[in-house]
Parts: sequence; C-alpha cells; structure tokens
Amino acid sequence: MLRLIALFIFCSPSLITAQTKSFTVKFTDEVIINDGILNEESWQTADSASNFWEYFPSDSIQAKQQADIKMLFDDYNLYVGIKVNSPGEDYVIPSLRRDFRAGGSDNITLLFDTFHDGTNAIIFGTNPYGVKREMLLSGGGADVDDFDEAWDTKWLSETIRHEGYYIIEWTIPLSAFKYKEGETRWRFNSYHFDTQENENNTWINIPQNQNIYNLAYMGDMIFEKPLGKSKSPISIIPYISAGLGKDYELDTENSDFSFGGDAKMTIGSSLNLDLTINPDFSQVEADRLVTNLTRFEISLPEQRQFFIENSDLFADFGDNRDANAFFSRRIGVAKNLDNEFVANDIIAGIRLSGKLTNKLRIGILDVQTEEDKANLIAATNNSVVTAQYKLFSRSNVSFMFINKQPTQLLDSMPVENLYNRVLGIDYRLASKSNTYIGKYYFHKSFSPESNNKDISAGASTEYNSFNYNLRLSGLYIGENFRSDLGFIRRTDIVKIDPKLTRNFWPENLLSINKSSVSIMPLFVWRPSLDMENSDYSIRSEWETKFVNSAELKFQMNNEYIKLYGDFDPTGSEDELPLPAFSNYYFSNFSASFRSDRRKTLSYRIEPGYGGFFNGKKFSFESSIDYRIQPFFAGSFQLNYDNINLPDPFPDAKIWLLSTKLDFTFTKNLFWATYIQYSTQAQNFGINSRLQWRFAQLSDLYLVYNDSYVTDQLFYPRVKSLNLKVTYWLNI
Repeated sequence: MLRLIALFIFCSPSLITAQTKSFTVKFTDEVIINDGILNEESWQTADSASNFWEYFPSDSIQAKQQADIKMLFDDYNLYVGIKVNSPGEDYVIPSLRRDFRAGGSDNITLLFDTFHDGTNAIIFGTNPYGVKREMLLSGGGADVDDFDEAWDTKWLSETIRHEGYYIIEWTIPLSAFKYKEGETRWRFNSYHFDTQENENNTWINIPQNQNIYNLAYMGDMIFEKPLGKSKSPISIIPYISAGLGKDYELDTENSDFSFGGDAKMTIGSSLNLDLTINPDFSQVEADRLVTNLTRFEISLPEQRQFFIENSDLFADFGDNRDANAFFSRRIGVAKNLDNEFVANDIIAGIRLSGKLTNKLRIGILDVQTEEDKANLIAATNNSVVTAQYKLFSRSNVSFMFINKQPTQLLDSMPVENLYNRVLGIDYRLASKSNTYIGKYYFHKSFSPESNNKDISAGASTEYNSFNYNLRLSGLYIGENFRSDLGFIRRTDIVKIDPKLTRNFWPENLLSINKSSVSIMPLFVWRPSLDMENSDYSIRSEWETKFVNSAELKFQMNNEYIKLYGDFDPTGSEDELPLPAFSNYYFSNFSASFRSDRRKTLSYRIEPGYGGFFNGKKFSFESSIDYRIQPFFAGSFQLNYDNINLPDPFPDAKIWLLSTKLDFTFTKNLFWATYIQYSTQAQNFGINSRLQWRFAQLSDLYLVYNDSYVTDQLFYPRVKSLNLKVTYWLNI
C-alpha cells in the first residue's frame, strides 16, 4: 500500500489534461450603468464565454439552454453581463434569501481562480429574480463542504426577465478579489441550472463522475491589459446588542447590553487581516438537534462567521471524521467542575490568512477567552499557525502548529491542563484531472506528563474514473494523542476503511441517469491490547439517481462491536447498561428515497430495520419540503428509533421532530423560525430570527429563544429575547 501511495504522489505531475478554452476581458473607460440592460457600446464589442456543455443528464452534448457571458473591466471594477436562455418563465426560486444553494433551483454561478492554483476560487452567482450569492471555495471543489458561505463583499447586481431568457448585470469591485498585481489571466468556469429543461450546464465540459464545481476543470479569462494593484478598503463592522432572559432552572433573570465589532483589511494584495473584539453570536441559528445512538461525541458544524471564513486553512488537518486536529467549536466553550461543557466568553480574536505568493498561503488565528471564576476556568489563549505550499498541478503540502495554554494559573488546575500543543504536516494530492486524490498526514501532540504514544497519522488515496471509484485509506491514533482544540472521537486505534464503487450509466433506460454499487469495509484494532479487533462494519450499498433528480438507495450493514465500558445504547437514565467487555454481532438494512426537489412539494423517506447490539431496532427518518415561491419555504423532519433489547436491558422509543419556517418577504427582510423536539435531549426549543438588511451587509436582528424540559410535563427551561444591530462601513 505504501508503494502504491508513493507512486500516486510522485506521478501526480504527469496526470495533466490541457484546458484551452478562453475569452478576452476588454478594458473600458466608458461609464457602465448597472441596470440589467447592457446597452452601453462596450458591451456590443465584448468577447463572450459561450458554447456551454451539458453536465446533467448527459455530459457529452452541447447545452440545450445556452448562456452567454461577457466581461469588461476598468481600473476599479469587473463588469459582467450574462444572457441565460430558458424555455419559459416557470422558474424554481425557493426564497429571496442571499447565499442560496444552487441545487434544485434556477441560477447561474461564476467561479474565479485568480491565482490559477486549482484549489481555491471566489464565487458569484444569482438567479432569475436577482437574488445574489457569493462565497469562497477551497479544497479544489472536491466536496460540497468546501463552500464557505460566510464570506461577504459589496457588489451590485440587476436582473431583468424576458420571454425565453433573462439578463444579468453585475458590477464587482476588483477589491473583492485577491490577485497578483500585473496579472493578465485568471482561470474561470461557470455552471447554470435550468429546472424547466432539467439540465445542468457548464462552460468547460466536466464528466459527471466529477463535481460540477470541481476546480480541475476551468478555462481562461484573458485581461486585455495587466491588472493594477488591488485597492481593498478597510471595513469596520461594529455591533450593539441588548437582551433580556430568564433561566427557570436556576431561577435567575438577566439583562445584557454589549458592544463590539469586527474589522477587515487587506495587507498587500492578497492577505486578509480580520479582527474581532467582544464578539457576539446571538444572531446565529440554533444547532440542529441529532439523535446519538453511538458511544462517541457528535461533531456539529461551526456557524459563527469569524471562524468560518477561510476555515480550510485551519480546519482541514488530519482526518475529518476521527482525528480533526483543529475544531473551532472548542473555542468559546470549556468544561466546568462537573466536566460539562459551558460557554466561555471570547475577549478578542485575530486572523491573518491568504496568499504570500502564487504558491504559498498562510493562516494565523489567535483567540483569547476570559476567566470564569465560578467554574474555575482560567483565561486561555487559543492559537493556530498554518502554511500551505502548492506542489505540482493542484496538490499541496501544509504545516500547522496548534497551542492551547492558560494565560494565568489557578491553584486547582490539573497538571494536564497547563498546555496542549500539536505539530503536524499534511499532504493533499489532487491530479489536474482530479482522477487521483489523496490525503496523508502526520501529527504529534505535546502535553505535560506525556511523551509517547502521542502520534496521529493517516493515509488515503482515491482513484476516480467514469466507471470505478477506489479508495485505500487508514489511520493510527495513539493512546496519548491529544488535541484540546480538535475533534478526536477516540484514541488508541488503528483503522482501515477502503471503499470500492462501480458506476453504471445506462443508455437505454431513459428514466435512470446513474446506478452504482459499492462496498466499504471498516475495521478497527486496539494497539494497546495486542491489536485486538474492537469493531468492524461492512457496508454494502446500491444507489440509483434518476433523470428527474430523484434518488433511491438500499444499504446493508454487518457489524461487530466490543464494549470496553458499560454502555446504554438507549440513552435511558437509571437503567441497566450493556456490560463492559461484551461482544455483539448484528446486521441491519435500510432504504431511502428522495423525490424530485424541483417540485413545490418534495420529500425524503428512510426506513431501516435489523439487529442492534443484542436486540433489534426499527428506524424511520423522513423530511418534507414545501415552498410558496419565492416568499416561503417550510420543512418538516421526523426521526424515530424504536429500540428493543432483551430483558433486563431497557427498551426505548426515541423521537426527534423539527420544523423550519422561512419567510423571505423581500430581498432584505427575512423571518426564520426553527422548532425542535427531542425525547433523547428532553428538550423542546424555539429559535426565531427576524432579519432586516437595512443597508449592504448591514443588519438588524431580533432573536427569540425559548426551551422547555420534556421529561414528564413541559416546563420552561430558558427564555431570551435579543436585539442586535450591525453596520458594515468601508473607509
């Protein structure tokens, strides 16, 4: 396996496919009015990015509904004029909320790789109603999680709908981009979705076995003359926040008034400096509740904007599932005297991130949290330093150093809390055509009284062709490896989890776009116990994707688990747990179906049944989405688990219900309410947010939170009402 990995790494420069499609961006000194009409003389002679290809349902023919993209630039702005053809005006526009997801709706998106590294891109997009989206894309576009929707910038967009097409006009300040002074070429691609024709199209022809946003497949936009120096403004974003609340469990009332803010500026032409003082995250949407039937902690996604922007430079180290060296949600929480996580206020933070050269990116993050005397939590400094260097066509090697250390010493502080540090190196392989991708890492932690078995290392190599996908992967996490700012599910393991997938592209079945069969065996051993096998899971899966975008999947799991501690899989209180050092073999089956998301009403169902430890479990998951476009989108989700274990062990019926109601009255006024009920968490919660965007990137939020304990009768737990105002000022 090591020889195979080495061959993939060192052969990656030769895996190159040329991209020759290009167009010219002409310079203009004409005043361009952003009105969606494109009647200025400069537009008449502008070059075009045209001749789009179908990506779905076929990737081998020209698009039926073509788009034509023209661009101009002057010393300050990039001007974009787009004509998108459409068979009618029955567009799918789920809402008027900014930063929408493209899937399942009508829209066009443009990707700009300004440093032509094939790894990072700036994205702008809009739909036929003129709703804007802008975001960053990292990781080469290998996964949907590579999108950073928290990134914002000021730009103008106007859209006018006509019979059979719509016209889009943008004015984007060149300061919104990061690029090298004197540059004459950016890599570029575009994709657009047409729900009426049921096709997804791309400017550069992309095979369906690759993501439509993969940065391996891009052409060139050639500037008529070299670009000048990027003149980014300094952005000051102050906030004020006021709140009232009551904690019914502690029988305390509280009121709060706070202020603080962020500052953003550019150093040179490519480095971003972000500062935050006394950050407030009251406007952040509540976490989605999940049912946890495993022995391990669940990782919830980061939603705080300060930590999301450019997060790939900090969070993409190690193994995302088992050994993520840096997990930003560890900052702003700490453990109290009862070993429970509690909020720990952030005093200030600084982040420097971006390009030093075309090949070198750096990231520096430093956040100070304050002392909490009541819970004996010391003031703590949390810092991360990273560097990423491009190798070959799209690969890179990254270095990181993580440090968590109290800035004061408490008398009762355990020795192991004096510091925790992690030093590591990661290599990410990505061939130019993205046929080969891989991740290889080596991390070592440093903690008091621990100087052995403190390594985490892993390797993953994936081959992705049109008909086959093969992954070889595994990792090791030492018994004493620690990353207090990371997410480590468990230590003292050796794991392998290869995967083999066979894709089928039927040509004679008009309703089926793709079918695939895959198998993924996963085995875990304990090094400290003479490599005893502690777990295995063999997952077999068959999946079909239909031309109308519906999906059907069947899955079978054969599992083995050895418990090393008492464990109650039902999560019940005061019930007899399954005993430590017991072994369990079981199998289960599940099926899932997701309907056509283009429809006004769409749904997903997933029943499952089979063994569960020494008993049986029936599970049912479903979701329903309904829209009254473009002003309302509602969703309802249901998770149900019925666990039956033999006597004297407990049974359980676990429910999780959630509803989201999203009203978008205009492009600047939104009201979203999230209601959740979980029998496992014994909680009923309401999170309701009214947002008014009264100026570009400036908002007023009114947020209501309400939660109830539901073990027997509903009685209140916490209520709060918060008002927050932010204002984005460029100077």
